[in-house]
Amino acid sequence: MQGKKDYQEKLFAQFQLSERIPKNNFYRGLRGAIDLDFLYPLTKDYYGQSGQKSIDPVVFFKLCLVGYLENLISDRKLIDHCSLRLDILYFIGYDIDEELPWHSTISRTRNLFPEALFEEVFTGVLSLCVEKGMVSGHTQAIDSAPVKANASMDTLELKVPEEDLEEHLRRVRAISSMDKETPHRKSKGDRSDKGQRGITASKKELDAIKGRNKKWAKDQDQRPGAGNKGSKYTSNKTHYSPTDPDARISVKPGKARKLNYLSQLSVDTAHHVITDIRAYHADGKDNRQLPDIVRRLKKRLWKQGLVWKNCVADTGYSSGENYAFLEAKGLKSFIPPHGTYKGGPDGFVYVEEQDFYLCPQGKVVPFKKVFLDSRTKTKKKSYRASSKIRKGCPLRSTCLGKVNEKQFSVTYYREEYERNIERVNSKEGRYMKSKRQSTVEPVFGTLTQIMGMRRINTIGIKQANKVMHLSAIANNLKKYLKFIEKRSKSGAGQLAFGDLLKSVVQDLFSALQRHRKLTFQY
Repeated sequence: MQGKKDYQEKLFAQFQLSERIPKNNFYRGLRGAIDLDFLYPLTKDYYGQSGQKSIDPVVFFKLCLVGYLENLISDRKLIDHCSLRLDILYFIGYDIDEELPWHSTISRTRNLFPEALFEEVFTGVLSLCVEKGMVSGHTQAIDSAPVKANASMDTLELKVPEEDLEEHLRRVRAISSMDKETPHRKSKGDRSDKGQRGITASKKELDAIKGRNKKWAKDQDQRPGAGNKGSKYTSNKTHYSPTDPDARISVKPGKARKLNYLSQLSVDTAHHVITDIRAYHADGKDNRQLPDIVRRLKKRLWKQGLVWKNCVADTGYSSGENYAFLEAKGLKSFIPPHGTYKGGPDGFVYVEEQDFYLCPQGKVVPFKKVFLDSRTKTKKKSYRASSKIRKGCPLRSTCLGKVNEKQFSVTYYREEYERNIERVNSKEGRYMKSKRQSTVEPVFGTLTQIMGMRRINTIGIKQANKVMHLSAIANNLKKYLKFIEKRSKSGAGQLAFGDLLKSVVQDLFSALQRHRKLTFQY
C-alpha cells in the first residue's frame, strides 16, 4: 500500500540533542577531545564588571574553529550554517531553541582578544598532539605562501602628500589622467598613519621605478587593479592601501599582483602537525624572516620537551647569515643555495689554511679585507692581487680588470655555505628534500583550499595573525582526532587478537592435558 507522510509541526515533549548525534560524529569527538575552560581566567580582564553579558569565550573559539573546519570565511555565513547543524550546536553547547550570537559579536570579540591568546590556544592544541606522540620535533620543514588580504588593488593611493603630488609624479613618471582622478574604488576610510603614507624609497629606488615605468607610458591611464596590464608597474615604494595599510603588493609566478600577507609555516615531519605559523608583510624576504621563526619555534619545542635537530626549507631561505645562525643554534640546515652562489672565480682554487686563492696559473690572490656590500647588506671578503704579480702572465689581458689588478669578493660565510651544500647533496639531503615537498606543501594547500585561509577576512597584520593561528588550530585538531581514532581501532584490533591468541593457547593446553591423561590410563 502506498504511504503518504503528513507533516504537522508540533512542540517536542521530550528531545535530547545528544541522542541525535551519532557516536562517530566528528564534532562529538571534538567536544570530548578538547577542554577550553582555561580561557575563562585568561580572558576575564577583557570584560567589564557590569552590563549585558557578552559571548562566552569558549563558545567564541569553538565558533571560530567551526568556521575554518567548514571552510567558511564569512562570520554571517558561519552563524547561518551553525543554526542548521545539530552536531555543531551540540559542539558549541547550544540547544535547538537557543538563539546563536550575532555575527558582529564574533568580529568584535576577535578584535578584543590579543594575539597572545590565540597563540596560547594554538600551543595548547599542539601539546595534545605531543602527548599522543604525533610530534617528533627532530625535523621541521619551513615554507611560506601569500594569502589574499581584505583589500583591493583598485583602492591604491600614492604615497605622497596631496600638495606635492604633481612634483612627485614629475620625478617618478609622467602625470596621467589616472593620477588626477580618484581611485576606481574609493576606500570608505583611510586607516593608514603618516609613516605608511609617506615615501620611504631612496632616490636610487625611485629612479629605477621611473626607468621601468617609461615602458608603461602608453598604458598609464589604466587602473592598477590586479587584472590590468599596468598593475605590474605598481610598487610598494610608491603606493599604499588605505583600506588595509599593512597589506603589501606581491605576486606569485604566473599570477597577477595582489595585496597579500605572507604566511610563514613550520610543520613537523612525523605526522604533519603544524608547530608554528605567523603573518608577515608580503614584501619581506624569507631569508630575513628565518631567524625570527627559528627563535620562536625552538623555544616552543623546548617547552614541549622536544629537541630540534634538522631545519629543512627551500632556496628562498638561503643566505650565509642564516647558515651561520642555524649552526650557532645547533641545527643542521638543509637549504639549497641560490644559483648565483660561487665559492670563488671559475678555475681558482681556495687554500683554506692561509686564506687565499690560486689562479689557473698558480699565482696567489691574497685576502685583503672584510666589507659590507652596499646593495645586499651582507658581509663579504675581498681578495686582490696587484698587476706586478700578474706580470708576464698569458691570461693577463682577460684576467685583470680596469684597475689593472685582479680583485674579486666572496661571501664571508663561505665555509657555512660549503658545509650546507655538502649536506644538501648527500643522500640524507635528497631524502630531506622529498620530505619537505611531501610535508609542508600539502599542508599549505589544505589551509588555503579547505581550512578557510584562502583570504584574510580581517584588517591589519595583527588580525591576520589571529586568522592564521585559528586555521592552524583547526588543522591540528582534525589530524589529532583522526590519529586517536586510528590508534583506538588499532588498539581494539590488537586486544581482539590477544584474546583470540589467549583462547587458542588455553584450548591447546586443555587438549594436551587430556592427551596426557589418556596416555597414562593406557
